[in-house]
Amino acid sequence: MRVVLAEDSVLLREGLVRLLEETGAQVCAAVGDGVQLLKAVEEHVPDLLITDVRMPPSHRDEGLKAAIEVRSRFPSVAVLVLSQYVETSYAGELLAGATTGAGLGYLLKDRVARFEDFSDAIARIAAGATVIDPEVIGALFANRGSADPVNTLSPRESQVLELMAQGLTNAGIARAIVVSGGAVEKHISAIFSKLGLHQSPDDHRRVLAVLQFLQKSY
Repeated sequence: MRVVLAEDSVLLREGLVRLLEETGAQVCAAVGDGVQLLKAVEEHVPDLLITDVRMPPSHRDEGLKAAIEVRSRFPSVAVLVLSQYVETSYAGELLAGATTGAGLGYLLKDRVARFEDFSDAIARIAAGATVIDPEVIGALFANRGSADPVNTLSPRESQVLELMAQGLTNAGIARAIVVSGGAVEKHISAIFSKLGLHQSPDDHRRVLAVLQFLQKSY
């Protein structure tokens, strides 16, 4: 897997390079701002872009904006955005186009310190999954309005949707909550029904369910 990395902290950037190399990834470029990020993606067209949200010069959302531009211009490039804090609006903005293109991820930087979690998330994003940090998902659930269709889900269905948002497959969800694959399929079918997501020839209901959950939370 070929990776472009964007992080303005030199120490963290070097640490991420080492971690990525330990996972077997090839870091094509490691840069420190959004402009260099875009140039590196144009030059290498990697399998995966990993970027901080806040980059020079303003240290606001330059990394996020650059990631969204990459998503638009290079839909084959999977994107993982790292953030120091839980910013639900950033997650929703990043995933606005999640039904097309390669995998997407939004993780807190604390997750990087947990090597197994980080490497697993990278693998799932590179394989095309949408992966949201569990702490971000918890914040999203806490901010739901009473009229939100997500509030009609049962506790188990909410749990399944949360695991879907983390990028788990049906088999992964079944292992996590210790139920059969058939039970997971029934829960997901109920989620689709309650959220008004009907089957279509271009069926992205799994991503749409997660996206609906995210978009109505900021």
